[in-house]
Amino acid sequence: METLAFIPSPSASEIHLGPLPLRGYALCIILGVFVAVWLGGRRWVARGGQPGTVADIAVWAVPFGLVGGRLYHVVTDYQLYFGEGRDPVDALRIWDGGLGIWGAIALGALGAWIGCRRRGIALPAYADAVAPGIVLAQALGRWGNWFNQELFGRPTDLPWALKIDPAHRPVDTPDVGTYHPTFLYESLWCVGVALLVIWADRRFKLGHGRAFALYVAAYTVGRFWIEYMRVDDAHHVLGMRLNNWTAIVVFLAAVAYIVISAKKRPGREEKVEPDSGEGGGDAAAPAEDGEPVKDAGPGEADAGAKGAGSVKEGDSTKGAGSAKEGGSAERAASAKAGGSTKGAGSTKEPGSTKKPGSAKGTERAEGAGAAKDAGAAEGAGGAGAGQAAKSGKSAGAEAVEGPTA
Repeated sequence: METLAFIPSPSASEIHLGPLPLRGYALCIILGVFVAVWLGGRRWVARGGQPGTVADIAVWAVPFGLVGGRLYHVVTDYQLYFGEGRDPVDALRIWDGGLGIWGAIALGALGAWIGCRRRGIALPAYADAVAPGIVLAQALGRWGNWFNQELFGRPTDLPWALKIDPAHRPVDTPDVGTYHPTFLYESLWCVGVALLVIWADRRFKLGHGRAFALYVAAYTVGRFWIEYMRVDDAHHVLGMRLNNWTAIVVFLAAVAYIVISAKKRPGREEKVEPDSGEGGGDAAAPAEDGEPVKDAGPGEADAGAKGAGSVKEGDSTKGAGSAKEGGSAERAASAKAGGSTKGAGSTKEPGSTKKPGSAKGTERAEGAGAAKDAGAAEGAGGAGAGQAAKSGKSAGAEAVEGPTA
């Protein structure tokens, strides 16, 4: 088979930095993890989460994912590590390749759940944030297969065919040098899935795990047809590779989740992290200038007015007028929110003085409705009712009486 052009394979699967070997497969996995954490962190903050949360949970998810991916590979390809002429210790040589994405996602999700529980975070919200990063990590990880010259497809003479060295060729085609670069197909497919999830998430405001489910469904579609092209040894069930059956089951589960979740919990989470929301504001807002405060009780020593706070003896209240012990009352024009009594609300009765509140001392009334309190201003600023009584002399022999609630 003559090939006009092809993609060369690396001559070695590792690079030596002095005495330290840097394996290409491991490098691709590490880069993928960094990309997943970086992108996931940005998306998490954009949803209202705290910076650093994704990385903290990844400390749990990544080791679980690596163990899960290796376990799935070893269990489904046990003939490579156990039996006559095999060394079971090779099952631990993860740098030589062999990570099953199904096991990595399943056990990685368990690790993420543990991390989320420790932070009081719902796993679906976290999964939505990291979904595009995970599939980009897969895209980078597939290049590890290129370094190891593994998991390629059927023979081909296409210009983008992958050149495989004789030591890595299948036993039934030892003389064929070029094959379909399935690692490249899957890597490009994963990039497309990442872009799809990001677009759909922005367009439809996916939440409650639906962005992650979309990633799973879209990935399995590509994995199904790419798996058909591979020629590496694999278990078959009813004439089809085991990974094909796994892709079908996972695809159906992901689609069912999207449909059921959209009906039960439509929309997106308003808050993804317990301590990420803004404060609820002040418990009580001050009354606006000139706005009467309703349902204010009579002036009592310890009475607290609703909606305007409470006034303690000798304290000054903001926004509802101020009453200081032994101080002077401001004129009615500068009084706020019912803190002082205006002349329109006062009743003039020559020769008589009424005492609806508890005002002591002898003060001089200024203006039409300003009142002084020589003792404690009881309930005046808090209730905003502004009850004040004067005893003694008053300008024009008028007694000022504040409105009663």
